[in-house]
Amino acid sequence: MSGINESWEAKAAAKRASILASIPQEWRLTKDEVEWAEQQRDLAKTAMPKFIDKLLDETEKAIVNLDSVPIVEGIKSKKFTAVQVAKAFCKTAAIAHQINPCLLEIFFDQALDRAKELDDYQEANGTTTGPLHGLPVSLKDQFNVKGVETCMAYVGWIGTQGGIDDPSKTFKIESQITKELLTCGAVLYCKTSLPQTVYIGETCNNIIGTTRNPHNKALTCGGSSGGEGALIALHGSTIGVGTDIGGSVRIPAAFCGIFSLKPTPSRISYKDAANTAPGQTTYSSTVGFLGTSIDGLDLIFKSILSTQPWLADPAVVPIPYRPTTLDSSKPLKIGVYRTDGVVNPHPPIRRGLGLFADAIKAAGHKVVEWNAPDPRQAYEVHESFMVCDGLYDIHQQLALSGEPLIPQLAESFKQFSPRELLDMHRLTLEGLAEEIKFNDYWNSTAHDDGQVVDAVIMPCAPSASLVPGKYRHLGYTRLINLLGYSAVVVPITKANKAIDVVDQDYEPLNEEDRLVWEDYDPELFDGAPVALQIVCRKFEEEKALAVAKELYSAFLKRMN
Repeated sequence: MSGINESWEAKAAAKRASILASIPQEWRLTKDEVEWAEQQRDLAKTAMPKFIDKLLDETEKAIVNLDSVPIVEGIKSKKFTAVQVAKAFCKTAAIAHQINPCLLEIFFDQALDRAKELDDYQEANGTTTGPLHGLPVSLKDQFNVKGVETCMAYVGWIGTQGGIDDPSKTFKIESQITKELLTCGAVLYCKTSLPQTVYIGETCNNIIGTTRNPHNKALTCGGSSGGEGALIALHGSTIGVGTDIGGSVRIPAAFCGIFSLKPTPSRISYKDAANTAPGQTTYSSTVGFLGTSIDGLDLIFKSILSTQPWLADPAVVPIPYRPTTLDSSKPLKIGVYRTDGVVNPHPPIRRGLGLFADAIKAAGHKVVEWNAPDPRQAYEVHESFMVCDGLYDIHQQLALSGEPLIPQLAESFKQFSPRELLDMHRLTLEGLAEEIKFNDYWNSTAHDDGQVVDAVIMPCAPSASLVPGKYRHLGYTRLINLLGYSAVVVPITKANKAIDVVDQDYEPLNEEDRLVWEDYDPELFDGAPVALQIVCRKFEEEKALAVAKELYSAFLKRMN
């Protein structure tokens, strides 16, 4: 543990150094290479391929370009070993962190030992240990792994167990989902960065700084599972575990051009995972997944549920995985939510939504406008619950080291008086009223043809990423958290300065919309990924994945 009187700056610096020291010397980039990478706008297109070519052999290069399912199948068929796969992703994760800091914990040695054990098991028994046998899985630094620190981006947690200096517990707690992943045969090798407080849509903390967008370094990778998004976009992982309470899995997936699944809370275990204000469970955080394909999301979701997590965690609803096959003789009915009426999406998002809607309509599916109720009251209720403790928990963690709030939060996250119990009762009823209102609207979509809308396609955010420090509108994701819906994010296209031009005649809806609109610069956003979320109702994760796969296939067919 760091010295008790050590400054927070010294503790953070020591932590940064220890992360870098965990990378084997032969995988380290030179100072000149790191400086060259810092000058690149699109790390995923320029820097990453160059360093992969330098440090990985031909088999490893092939492996890191595969999705999760082919990797698992390749290990099972002995096309490659678990050690080969683990080593390949440890290398790419090491590269990714050096050119775009995204890791808070590195435990490559532990991963390679685990992979060797899996290979030995397969050789001795002629079979694999589980559905994820040998698959490297990255974790957001909220999940505890035995023998590995969890600092959750707080300087005061370094060297402790969640800020508590108790040697009998330090690094000995294991999250329930960690146990489930290991039971399924996964290889754990790194934990990814998140923002201080976990409560913002970008990734910055006082330990490793800002994680940038791999496709456009002028922009953010999103948050709070931003380290996951950046790592996956840079081929450092094919599947990762994050959390989502206001968009924290979906926003990084959208900004980094990858896929994600946000389940309804209580579908996946949160037991023994770190969190901000863990006692706030009315609108609780949910464990979710980010990955390189829809099939990969389905694989890890199905695998986790195969362990029957509700037996170990009473907070998990006892719903096993339900295989979902869509009726090919019947078109899907899809709602298109073009704007929440509070902040309109930027031109690239509007174009992406239009492309996707046109493609699925051309494929024969029904497409209708989603004219949902005014969401502003839902936004207000959700935000009130997020900060109902007056930010007490956050300031308690900051006080452990004396670290300040990061600049993005310095003004807006000052501590205030917590809400009174009766006020929380009122807000709870208001939240339930919002859920009923939106549920009634969803049911009403059958009035014209007897078919209720199967899913809604909508923006994840008003913009294709954003400039760090300028996350202004969380509404498009926050609404889905309040309603408890299931959501899958899919990448659609990229912002194009030649097409997505500024509408000089645009009239803002309000002051917030004006600020968001003024943030848009076609030159600055050029190349940023454009994504959408495909939303189904509560506990419809399997349906959301099946619908997403069907619609995305139709979209790709149309585009090609």
